[in-house]
Amino acid sequence: MAKDPVCNMEVKESESKFKSQHGGKTYSFCSEECKETFEEKPEQYAAGAA
Repeated sequence: MAKDPVCNMEVKESESKFKSQHGGKTYSFCSEECKETFEEKPEQYAAGAA
């Protein structure tokens, strides 16, 4: 399981349809909306996902 870096919801990485790459890491999201929010300001959300 992974945490969606935007809304902090638990996401099953293997089943997530919404993924994005940033800084050599793959992030999984619960929805397209969270993925798009992340992609607008990835530095803001990636820092909190560590």
